[in-house]
This record gives sequence, structure tokens and C-alpha cells, in this order.
Amino acid sequence: MSDNKHKQKKIRWKSLPDKRGYYGRFGGLYAPETLVPALNELEEEYRKAKKDPEFKRQFQETLSKYVGRPTPLYRAERLEKYLGGGRKIYFKREDLCHTGAHKINNCIGQILLAVRMGKKRIIAETGAGQHGVATATAAARYGLQCDIYMGKEDMKRQELNVFRMELLGARVITVDAGSRTLKDAINEAARDWVTNVENTHYVLGTVTGFHPFPMIVQDFQSVIGKEAKKQIVSAERRLPDLLVACVGGGSNSIGLFHAFLEDSSVSMVGVEAGGKGIQTGLHAARFAEGSPGVFQGTLSYVLQDKEGQIKTTHSVSAGLDYSGVGPEHSFLFETGRVKYDSVCDDEALQAFRILSETEGIIPALESSHAAAYIIRCYKNLPEGTLCILNLSGRGDKDVRAVKDIIKSEES
Repeated sequence: MSDNKHKQKKIRWKSLPDKRGYYGRFGGLYAPETLVPALNELEEEYRKAKKDPEFKRQFQETLSKYVGRPTPLYRAERLEKYLGGGRKIYFKREDLCHTGAHKINNCIGQILLAVRMGKKRIIAETGAGQHGVATATAAARYGLQCDIYMGKEDMKRQELNVFRMELLGARVITVDAGSRTLKDAINEAARDWVTNVENTHYVLGTVTGFHPFPMIVQDFQSVIGKEAKKQIVSAERRLPDLLVACVGGGSNSIGLFHAFLEDSSVSMVGVEAGGKGIQTGLHAARFAEGSPGVFQGTLSYVLQDKEGQIKTTHSVSAGLDYSGVGPEHSFLFETGRVKYDSVCDDEALQAFRILSETEGIIPALESSHAAAYIIRCYKNLPEGTLCILNLSGRGDKDVRAVKDIIKSEES
């Protein structure tokens, strides 16, 4: 631990990524030549927008008046009591954002960029459907055409979100290739963008992919941690001891972690999908069994075989069912700044029920993985530990799937 802290002191977290889009050795721009001009244009326009007071005003005003920020920091006292007490748990309530998850923060920012660049059409990928809903919502708000790519398997699991996207005026395009999940939806969206770069902006939903997307999404989602930092100091007069968030591509976790990276007293845990157990191979735990490789535009940890072929993943949660992870997470893992662990399907489903029954909050299955980690480790934490859990989304979208799972287990 002392070695990691020593390393961390030498890292200027706020200066990352570097100009080439790298977090240490991870990241970069591994893209077809036809996409490079569009990516360069996006980076140039984003760097200008970051310095533009009017763009910043528009973004902040929309987050406040449309998204509903700041989201509350809520103390889960009944959950604490259920777990035995002695440690404090706060939820950062991203589930209370308009559309029901943190995804809208990034979508508003990117679509304001698209408008600034004169793009008339928006495309996106989605797994759990929350990014698709948020993109369709923001596109409707600004009057842009919107097409969403979604794997056939995820569409079955998330029928409600498919209908929500359609209600918002988006066209949901079924992806029937590969594992028919998030990675395949990203592939199809990237192919579309290559063909239509002149009039189309691709709203990538997480902190992975070609540079500058990890940087852009990191910046737009960092509002989560900035708010949480002010709120916890106001409530407790000190910084938290522990931050916990689920990690699929990794946007909600980076959103919470980023503001605290230079605070060495704050520990952080990213929770991956353990699926049916690491030993079964049916999981999406990149740091448990993955290795560095180039996947979908970036160098990061990937679940791959010895020949570099991408492995099939599994999770009860569509939003965590992904073979890769954001390059910043890979850097945080290798430096030791963030610890990564995994939670299996059964634990996540149990946490889904516990939060519902103790706090009257039905969490997304993604967020349930983070909650399950807290539940598992609660009694092993030192007395007086102060935790923040990022409740990244609400579970309305998952109720039918969970009901079907419970029915199948009972029959």
C-alpha cells in the first residue's frame, strides 16, 4: 500500500489524459483512417467549448433545469441498521436524474457539442438501454434525428427501455451479430459513423473507445464526484473513507472517483460483473481474467483468449456485460489507486431486494453490484467508516427481468 501511495503522489491526475489520449500506457486512438478527421474535429471543438463561458453556461443550466442537478447525497440509515450499524453509507442518487440514470449528464454535453458543430443526426449504442434513453431524450430536446444501436439479447432484457426510446422519437436498430450485446452494438454504431461522419455525431456512452471520447465522457460525468465532495463535507465535515461504484465501461465510477483521485485518504473500489462466477468463465470481470489489448479503438484491459480473440461475457446486468473497460480504469488498476473486485449475479439480485425492502429504493441491476459489495464487506470495515455508493440508476427497467428470474427459480 505504501508503494502505491508513493506512486500516486507522483501522478498529476488532473493532467490526464496526455495530448495523445493516453492514461499511462492505456488509451490512444486506434481508428480507421476515415474516422480520424472526425475525431480530430471533435477534439478541437471540445477543447474550444471547454474554454467557452457560453457553452459552460448552457451545459450547467441544462443540468440544473432539465436534468435535475445537483442530485441528493442520501444517508441509507435503514440499510446501515440492517447490516449491523457502526459504519455510515451515503447514496449519491444518480437514479433521480431525468431519465433515471447518470447517462444523461454526458448526453447533454455531447449533444450540445453536436449542435455547436452543426450536426443534424445523432447515433449511439446502448446495453442496458439507459444511455439510449438519455441520448434519445437529449436529441428530442434539441430537435435532432436519432438512431440507437442495441443488441438483440439486450433488447429482450430491456423491452421497456426500447419502447421509451421509440416514444422519444428515436429509431432502435437491432444488432443480431456476435453475442448480440453491447460490444456488438458499439461495432455497428462505429460502422455507421464511418459512413456518415459529415452530418452525424456519435454519442459514445462511456469512458472507452477512440480518443477523445474517454476524456470527454470523463469530464461531463465528473459533475457526480464534484457534487458528492461538497455534499459529504457539508454533511460530515470530512472526506469519505471509501467510494464504491459499479464498472461496465466505467463512466459512473469515473464520474464519482475523478474528483477524489488526489485525496490519498480516500479509498475507491470499482465493482465488475462476476456473472455466474469467475471460475465458470461466464462473467465480465476484466481485471480478474483480462489482459491488455486493443479493443474498439483503445488500449485497455480486455477479456480475450491467447490469440487475442474477444471472449463472450455474461452478466445479469446488461450495462455491465462488456468485454472491455475504459483506459483510465486500467491505469487506476495498474497504479493501485483503485481496487477492483467482482460481484456475482446472485449477490447482485439479493442486493436489489435488500435495497428495495430497507430503503424503498429499487436500484438498477448495475448499481446493485456496487451495493452487493458494500453489503458483503460492511462488517469487515473499521468502525466509523464513511462510505459513498454511487447509485447510478433506478431499477424500473430491470423489474420485469428480475420477476422472470424469480419465477424461473421457483418453478
